[in-house]
Amino acid sequence: MAERSETLVFVPAFNEESSLPDVLAELEAELAGVDVLVVNDGSTDRTTEVARAGGADVLSFPANRGLPAAIAGGYSYAADHGYRFCGRVDADGQHPVPELRRLLERVRSGACDVAVGSRFVSGEGYPERRYRSSPARQLGHFVLRRLVRSRVDRPFMDATSGLYAVNKRALPLLAQPYDAGAPEVEGLIRLAEAGLRIEEVPVDMRDRTHGQSKLHGKKALTLVLTVGLTVLLGRRLRRGR
Repeated sequence: MAERSETLVFVPAFNEESSLPDVLAELEAELAGVDVLVVNDGSTDRTTEVARAGGADVLSFPANRGLPAAIAGGYSYAADHGYRFCGRVDADGQHPVPELRRLLERVRSGACDVAVGSRFVSGEGYPERRYRSSPARQLGHFVLRRLVRSRVDRPFMDATSGLYAVNKRALPLLAQPYDAGAPEVEGLIRLAEAGLRIEEVPVDMRDRTHGQSKLHGKKALTLVLTVGLTVLLGRRLRRGR
């Protein structure tokens, strides 16, 4: 039996048979030796077969439960199996694995408990304003940042990023079920309230090979409302303790 790695990378996936092979091949090339888990969120295509053919373990839901459940499932698997470190990339090819490797190095060094890849912070050779958005998306990001800052008491430029690396201290917090449709924001609130060290790290991301951004058309308005609800619920829960 192969020895288990100290690091798990999980990939939430729903009907991703087309994009998943390239994601898994890049993980193998850039992070050889880590364990890889595909969280198959009730796919009706060949996602499971493609994942196993690419060398990944698979956690399958019998029906589609949505991204919040898939994210909680990935972190729960890491916690239950005793991993010291965990990374997340999306199955649409947007997250370059070399950038995840940088985040994992940050966490493994002890510099932080959680490293979040950000398209909107600069430094370390990453220039400012390297992403150009439409006026509508700029407004959406502005509102999201103000909402999140009101809850975590610090600026956070890319609160909906799904590119993460965390240590074992963060796993139990991120493995809990999510109450709202903005799991990344809800997770940040939990981490901040627990006093964990969160670092927003500049990264480059690719265009999606499939699907649409969360900040697109009606989805933009829905996401902003969802984040507002997440912030409001968090405050109510905090007062009720």
